[in-house]
Amino acid sequence: MEFEFKAVTEEIYNDTLVKWWGDWNWTAPPFDILPDTGFIVSKGHADICAGFIYFTNSKIAWLEYIVSNKKYVDKDRKDALLLLINTLSLFAKENGFNYIYASLKNESLINKYAKCGFIKGDTNCTEMIKIWQQQPQQL
Repeated sequence: MEFEFKAVTEEIYNDTLVKWWGDWNWTAPPFDILPDTGFIVSKGHADICAGFIYFTNSKIAWLEYIVSNKKYVDKDRKDALLLLINTLSLFAKENGFNYIYASLKNESLINKYAKCGFIKGDTNCTEMIKIWQQQPQQL
């Protein structure tokens, strides 16, 4: 059986991806910061992994928020992740981008990116985020 791709929708985000990030003890990014260029890889009725590619107004794209179904333990899980990274990368290239950036912490995921042709840049980074619109405080 072959892998299949489908676009990530808000329903998939809410019903699937939020749970996956929780299973890995990660905080799910808010849906409104994700680009509409997100894809989920499936095989049969099993969803395996998902990721997103941001397009910029320069020649660099940003590959981010790769997450997998922790409960999917078949041997082809690694192949699905490599296919996702390569497909998102090719999608960026086909849309005119010459560079793809990723910010990673997980050593296993870093190794998968390396297998897909990524090279290490800076390894001592701190992520910083400024949020303009704050959620109302609960009283």
